[in-house]
Formats: sequence, structure tokens, C-alpha cells
Amino acid sequence: MKILHVSCSPRGQASESYRISQKIIEVLLKREPTAKLANRVIGDGAISHIDESYATALGATRQSFAEIFPKGSMSQSEELIQELESADFLVIGTPMHNFTVPSVLKAWIDHIVRVRRTFDSTKEGYVGRLRDRPVFVAVSSGGRYSGERARQPDFLTPYLKAILGIIGLHDLTVFSIEGTALGPDAVVEARNRADQAIEDHFRSFVVRSHSVDQQT
Repeated sequence: MKILHVSCSPRGQASESYRISQKIIEVLLKREPTAKLANRVIGDGAISHIDESYATALGATRQSFAEIFPKGSMSQSEELIQELESADFLVIGTPMHNFTVPSVLKAWIDHIVRVRRTFDSTKEGYVGRLRDRPVFVAVSSGGRYSGERARQPDFLTPYLKAILGIIGLHDLTVFSIEGTALGPDAVVEARNRADQAIEDHFRSFVVRSHSVDQQT
């Protein structure tokens, strides 16, 4: 079994989203001690945005696509897709920036959501090529975006559900720590709520191993 952890905060291991994602990973590893963990750290801008060769390849024929493939960000796109394909569980730790995903996570998404590779565009709509697997998203936000005390919109959660669903990932669970900018007491409260939510969710969660996707 393999767990892929995508860490998106520029604060790295000091971030609240990293702390929550580590809680999730700890639970998974406790239930499956032999599982392998792959860490993809992108919060420092390690992943470049898509470039001209990538954009050109998307509109190319299959023959010219093969010629363009090794160039530029298309090569990194293939690396990231294969990394995702080999994972049985995906854990994303991310802050909320301006009510939505940070630019580093958007860059990762732009690389893995690729027509004719991870999804097909048909007359009936988009069809994902990846097998479904559990996706856990650990979100931290300075303000509150859910519950009775919400004071800001949430474009992050619906966006992730929609975009990951396009490539075939529908089993998505979100854990959040909200109000981190509202003082130490608010942070303690938010941490406790997030920890309890993780404990409640995994109380009945069963770890299942999945076969690796076949290349298409």
C-alpha cells in the first residue's frame, strides 16, 4: 500500500494543514504499518506552472504528442501523474488562500488533470481515467468558512470535489482547522475539533489495498 502526501503550505511542517495531514497519515500507518509514504512538497514553489510545450501538446495529434512529450513541463506532468496513479491513498495538506486553493496546489492540479491522459472529453461529458481511491484533504484557514460562525466563502472545497472528480477521484473527505488568525484560544479550539473529526471518521474506516492503475 502507498500513501501520497501533497504538502502545499509555504510554512512547511510549521503549518496547521501539515499538522492535520500528519494526523491522518499516522492513522493510516497505524492500520497498515508496512505502507510506503511518498512526500511531494510543493509549498515552496517546487512545481512550475505549465508551459508552452504542455499547452501545445494538449491540442496536438497523438503522433506529434509523442514528439512533444519529453519537453518542458509535460515531462513533470507525467511524473506527477504516475506518482498519483501508484498511490492507494492521497492526502493533501493545504492552506486556504483568498477563499480557494493556493497557486502551488493549482499548479499541481494543472499537471495531473490532463485530457487524453487522466480524463477523456466525450459528447456525454468528462470521463475520468484514474481508479477511485480515498482522498483526504486537510485545510487550514485564517477565518471561518463553515458552520454558524462562518464569515467567508469557501471556493476550495467545491472546486477540489469537481476537479478531482473529473479524473475519477470521487471519494473525498475534508478535515479543516478554521480561525487560525483569531488568536491562540481559537487555534486550540480548532485543533481539538479537527482531531476529533479525524478520530470519529477513522473509527469505522477500513483500510483496503488497491491494485495499481494500468497505463492507457
